Amino acid sequence: MAKKVNFKIFNTMIKTTEDFKPLVPGKVGMYVCGVTSYDLSHIGHARAAVVFDVLFRYLQHLGYEVTYVRNFTDIDDKIIHKANELGEDPLSLSNRFCEEYLIDMDSLQCLLPTHQPRVTDHMEQIKDMITQIINNGFAYVVEGDVFFAVDKFPNYGQLSGQKLENTRAGERVAVDTRKRNPADFALWKAAKPGEPSWESPWGPGRPGWHIECSAMSAHYLTFKFDIHGGGSDLAFPHHENEITQSAAACQESHVSYWMHNGHVTNNNEKMSKSLGNFFTIRQVTERYHPLALRYFLMSAHYRSPLNYTVLQLEGSSDAIFYIYQTLQDCEDALSSFQDGSLKEGVELNDKKVGITADAQKCINKLREEFETKMSDDLSTSHILIGAFQEALKFINSSLSMLKKKQQKQQLSLIQSLTEIEKEAKLVLKILGLLPPCTYAEVLQQLKEKALKRAGLTEQDVLGLIEERAIARKNKDFSRSDRIRVDLTAKGIALMDVGRETVWRPCVPFEPEQDAPSVVVEQNPPSAVSS
Repeated sequence: MAKKVNFKIFNTMIKTTEDFKPLVPGKVGMYVCGVTSYDLSHIGHARAAVVFDVLFRYLQHLGYEVTYVRNFTDIDDKIIHKANELGEDPLSLSNRFCEEYLIDMDSLQCLLPTHQPRVTDHMEQIKDMITQIINNGFAYVVEGDVFFAVDKFPNYGQLSGQKLENTRAGERVAVDTRKRNPADFALWKAAKPGEPSWESPWGPGRPGWHIECSAMSAHYLTFKFDIHGGGSDLAFPHHENEITQSAAACQESHVSYWMHNGHVTNNNEKMSKSLGNFFTIRQVTERYHPLALRYFLMSAHYRSPLNYTVLQLEGSSDAIFYIYQTLQDCEDALSSFQDGSLKEGVELNDKKVGITADAQKCINKLREEFETKMSDDLSTSHILIGAFQEALKFINSSLSMLKKKQQKQQLSLIQSLTEIEKEAKLVLKILGLLPPCTYAEVLQQLKEKALKRAGLTEQDVLGLIEERAIARKNKDFSRSDRIRVDLTAKGIALMDVGRETVWRPCVPFEPEQDAPSVVVEQNPPSAVSS
């Protein structure tokens, strides 16, 4: 049973936020445009995947039974072109990059959608829809090609606001003098020599780009469903054409909410292949933990542009290290008391001892802020910096006081820490930031990435710590300070804990903000959203 939360979504169709009300109480149907699988995906694709993964998780948290469909475009001009370059079969190449995409999604902790249909597995549904569109008088056949006649659809442009007289041929659609209107788009493309093709009533060929999503969404969710999502660049022409052809096939077709995520920019300039200013997911996660990238992708509202800089990623990496270190310290402390630090006869689950008033206040604020921000069009950017940070600070301050308290106060504090840790973990789980391994393991992984960025090994750092200790012993404070400063500039912070010095990753003190954090090839690989 879905929780009674007033969940609001910005609907691109009406250009405003409105209450979410599913067509079927307790159930949600959601279709999101995936990738064209001809190369490794970049962080723009990662943003779309993470945004709708968070939506998927949150809807499940609210108690909805969600059918989440995300497609693969596994036959397309770009796939054929890339396959020809490599001398590889197009379907083999696209299958390979579908699998690579799933590896990237797993590293980013994106849950598997309910269905992940591929175009090549749904040719019959696509051909059936095209036939229905032709029969309804909205499409025409020219020499084996089938074009949608946009003049026949008076509401064309309702999603994007584009007026028909101002539209161009559109993405992936070449100007063709055989068209009745330059804005007419292909539903079916006649076969060309050496290209994959499928038999159809109009001759051998393959689908146009837009028809695949109309056919597959209708197949898995019917012509009426709740949410359709994708990148903002898909609103026109892709989603506009989807609306048009779906309505032409079935007059009752309807999507209740259209959701679009903003672009990722690089130093405030839109990432694009022509500028060579974007990075694949693999290039970024080679140097930064995938959870740092996921945190970064949620650091701005999903509809806003997200600016990629080295400093932003460093900050995200530092933020998640602090989160997991705090939870690790909490877990260690609670474990020590469970192992017998309390006096005999005192139970951790003693119902007579409740959590502290400050802890309850902290928990209530965290719950309230989380539900308020998430229910307001998924405002993830506010969640991890407000009450959540206060909860982490409460944990750290409580840990420092724990051993100083009397037995009964200790017990109350332990129960308080237990409950606050549960709430923090729930927030992280819904945001997809709860690591699949232990805190200790992910902290070690974060340290390894930091060492790689610094160009150091663990032994290098330990050697410098020893050298610093000797310098301090000899009162050579200039040398000891230089070692600390140099390491901080490389993203390695030294901390003196009692007589011991330990290290942890940090944001570099002198970051090269204009320099890329990854090694970029001359012609970096890309993929195109579909």
